[in-house]
Amino acid sequence: MVQLDRIYTKGGDQGKTSLGDGTRVAKTHPRIVAYGIVDELNSQLGVAIANQPPGALCGWLQTIQNDLFDVGADLCVPDSEEPPEYEPLRVTDDQTQQLELWIDQANAPLEPLTSFVLPAGTPAAAALHVSRTVCRRAEVAVWTLAESESINPEVPRYLNRLSDLLFVLARVCNHQAKGDVLWIPGQSRKQPKS
Repeated sequence: MVQLDRIYTKGGDQGKTSLGDGTRVAKTHPRIVAYGIVDELNSQLGVAIANQPPGALCGWLQTIQNDLFDVGADLCVPDSEEPPEYEPLRVTDDQTQQLELWIDQANAPLEPLTSFVLPAGTPAAAALHVSRTVCRRAEVAVWTLAESESINPEVPRYLNRLSDLLFVLARVCNHQAKGDVLWIPGQSRKQPKS
């Protein structure tokens, strides 16, 4: 259980912070950067929810916000060869499979794409496109961490699938993709008009 009596501790004033296992690391450590971007993604999803996506999407996004706390909890406790005092929370395949089910369900009624989609449209769609790009950045940060430390392989898999889902949900928010803003290659290469 989490209990926060004090919001500030002054423990990070010298550029260090604690991981979930108590280890002190620099705030620039790849593990801190990775779960910091996951936190940013979660906040951006809050903006998307505030823009009132249609139908069941709000509930899905709230579930994902909870999952992203699981992702952060997973990332903040490094693997250890010594038995832990308690079993750390780890992201599971079930969470990723849920995203895949939602992708299939949301994508089924949409028209196939004939061009790339610009990150635009309704406020909810635009917020989801921003969330998608933050999610990609989080995934890259996790892979950067994996270059030097062991990670749960389900974490980048979950983030990879989540960015796909966010793209599909942005299309749903654009009035079932009828309001998608499509890329027109070379559109502004014509002679300028006065």
